[in-house]
Amino acid sequence: MPLPKMYRVRQNLSRHRVADIPSAVHAAMAGARLPVKRGDTVAVGAGSRGIANIAQVVQAAVDHLKELGATPFVFPAMGSHGGATAEGQLEILEGYGITEASMGCPLRATMEVVQIGSALGLPVWCDKIAASADWIGVVNRIKPHTDFKGGIESGLFKMMAIGLAKHHGAKQYHRAFVNHGFENVIIAVAREVLAKGRIGFGLGLVENGHDETACIAAFNAGDLEAGERRLLEDARKWMARLPFSSLDVLVVEEMGKDISGAGMDTNVIARTSHPREKFPKDPQILRIVALDLTEASGGNAIGIGNADFTTRRLVEKIDWRKTTINALTSSAPNAAMLPLTFDSDREAVESAVGCIGLTQPEEARVVRIRNTLMLGVIECSEALLPEIRKSPGLEIIGEARPLGFDAASRIIPLAE
Repeated sequence: MPLPKMYRVRQNLSRHRVADIPSAVHAAMAGARLPVKRGDTVAVGAGSRGIANIAQVVQAAVDHLKELGATPFVFPAMGSHGGATAEGQLEILEGYGITEASMGCPLRATMEVVQIGSALGLPVWCDKIAASADWIGVVNRIKPHTDFKGGIESGLFKMMAIGLAKHHGAKQYHRAFVNHGFENVIIAVAREVLAKGRIGFGLGLVENGHDETACIAAFNAGDLEAGERRLLEDARKWMARLPFSSLDVLVVEEMGKDISGAGMDTNVIARTSHPREKFPKDPQILRIVALDLTEASGGNAIGIGNADFTTRRLVEKIDWRKTTINALTSSAPNAAMLPLTFDSDREAVESAVGCIGLTQPEEARVVRIRNTLMLGVIECSEALLPEIRKSPGLEIIGEARPLGFDAASRIIPLAE
């Protein structure tokens, strides 16, 4: 099947970024009026997303706490991820460069939880080891959520509600989402954690459109909610998106849990696994092809159900235990459903282009991206040229060329 000619296009995205990560962390925490005193133990929670510079950020937070005379340790605050085991969650942290050697403090992991309060008629849970510390600090990226829209989405509140609650609490809260809605549950539970859980600080990170750290801010418990709401507005402004309102085919070279909690960021593809939640329908993408799964996902292919076509090489990397646990915990079984699977990348892409109605392949509106985090450079088909030329934020790089495949019909990766 003939495929449309493709043009490499650069998006003019925000490049505001933090130049000195450790200094920014120290300055933010120093100005946050933390309640931590000399001799206090502090549990520092780190999550399971592919956050830029996360090891540097956590290490700087640990160093600052040591300078205050406190005794910090790091724990995984990531709900059911890592196969819902303590060992699996420590492996995720290690993959991000967070180890006892690199942090200069202990790493402690458990899936046991203790009840610290109640919200919406439900018990509120907290990691048992973290709950034994004098204070808990949470470190997370603040960004638009992949399942709902609101004043609080993905960030410190979500980590306090779901991350601290481990598999037991995460499963309970995701069930409650069906009845009460995502935002209501996260806010109610996190406010109870703030009131009862001895939260010493929240360290919020915002990234620019190139997946770089653009802002670092620290908050004490009293300032945390208002601070997160402010940072979410920045995250919305800086987040990279596709520059078109409608596409026939989107080719995604790789998806994965390290790229988005939904495998492919639903803010980019406008597809969600939770049909009861209102979610923007822009852009409208007729067919999505997911070609590969990142190694850092550890086999967790949650979100594959949002694709229409995939490949054998992706499917063979799936750890069905991890994927099933994630899907059931989040009450989103459709997020793990397999799309049509093909033996090669070329076959998957050609099949998608062949399922767009009466539009001829050479006239198809096609975009190819590395993943939903890396949108600075994308490839666009010839049919999109009129819109590209009208947009001051888009720049064509080089001449038209065919979509590249190697001798094994595997797509040639798109470099930034």
